[in-house]
Amino acid sequence: MAQYDVVIIGGGPGGYNAAIRAGQLGLKVACIEGRGTLGGTCLNVGCIPSKAMLHASELYELANKDFAKMGIDGKVTVNLPVMLQQKADSVLALTKGIEFLLKKNKVDYIKGWGSIAGPGKVAVKAEDGTETVLDTLNIIIATGSEPTPLPGVDVDQKRIIDSTGALVIPEIPKSMVVIGAGIIGLELGSVWRRLGAEVTVVEYLDRITPGMDAETAKTFQRILTKQGVKFKLGTKVTGAKASKTGVALTLEPAAGGDAETLNADYVLVAIGRRPYTDGLGLETVGIVPDKRGFIANDHFKTSAPGVWVVGDATYGPMLAHKAEDDGVACIELIAGKAGHVNYDLVPSVVYTFPEVAWVGKNEEELKAAGIAYKSGKFPFTANSRAKVNHEGEGFVKVLADATTDQILGVHMIGPQVGEMIGEYCVAMEFSASSEDVARTSHPHPTRSEALRQAAMGVEGWTMQA
Repeated sequence: MAQYDVVIIGGGPGGYNAAIRAGQLGLKVACIEGRGTLGGTCLNVGCIPSKAMLHASELYELANKDFAKMGIDGKVTVNLPVMLQQKADSVLALTKGIEFLLKKNKVDYIKGWGSIAGPGKVAVKAEDGTETVLDTLNIIIATGSEPTPLPGVDVDQKRIIDSTGALVIPEIPKSMVVIGAGIIGLELGSVWRRLGAEVTVVEYLDRITPGMDAETAKTFQRILTKQGVKFKLGTKVTGAKASKTGVALTLEPAAGGDAETLNADYVLVAIGRRPYTDGLGLETVGIVPDKRGFIANDHFKTSAPGVWVVGDATYGPMLAHKAEDDGVACIELIAGKAGHVNYDLVPSVVYTFPEVAWVGKNEEELKAAGIAYKSGKFPFTANSRAKVNHEGEGFVKVLADATTDQILGVHMIGPQVGEMIGEYCVAMEFSASSEDVARTSHPHPTRSEALRQAAMGVEGWTMQA
């Protein structure tokens, strides 16, 4: 008999959620993680520590820039070592929490680097170099992703850093260049801009945040520019030379033209992420990733019998909550239950200030598909709670089918909209119409009223002003 029902390679959001669900369903399961702590990139060096820094830096800027107009006088200063330590303490507590959950659900947590050693076999290499082989009926690949490198710009984690290095800079830079105007770069750039760095974002495309609703992205860039972030769009980075004190970047227009040099204390490379699928022994079971490293799946099944894949290692949004849903659904299928993820309704959030959040289709996608739609939009300047809190920038926009009124997409930019997008995720999961939301009472005064008012605007009966 096999030693395990399921062996999971990777202890990130996809892996540990799969492991917990497997334990809950009575499966004999092992979760292998080589990092030494559970939680994957998200918890250790990604979404969780970055939010700790975003929150701390937001409070600092709020105190120094906005308190006075509320009648609170006095300046505060940054104690960077303490700020970094509180981030690390939060991460440690959460990783220990996941370890407790695995133990509670009778999951064998195995520290080491896992790889497939053939059908039904997973090799685990421990820190001391010893190797053991586990027998299992099912293998789940949940190895996540890593920062995509940029040719000509070698990350040394000293002056040229990636998203991991950007969380542990030992000083507040005078200047920072962020290569890539995506979510990761803009969030981390915002942290250091708030703390005092002059931040310049260099982007190859002629717009920021590709994939975001164009109107929302335009508003987002305008707000970030007002805050002091500089943008060089349509610009290609051709090289970087690091010294002990800074970095000299060479740039040229993406469309061709004269080169220029841009100097900064630190350069953050944030051009995206790629699957972490090298060295997994995929060849031992005949799995061939695509040229970008992604492993194809059919309801999480790979081309090899008994081998499954979830999260960033396969297609779909490279988001922690998508990986969590993948992991649970995959285990439920293994256990003979109905596992499913609706990828059309996986929300995205940018945790800057203001935040940006969206779910479903944007206007450009609906136009390209030839779908007739109506829209309703409500500005936070007209929301009473946002106004008294001096947080009036941004809006909520609802897109609904012109014939059926079914909600097709929602796009928000404003205060804490990441906490509010879930309402529309639920509504859209149940195929709600804009009228359903418009006729649902929301508490007053709250920012959430903007969600209702935007839905009311689809049919033109917005009432607040």
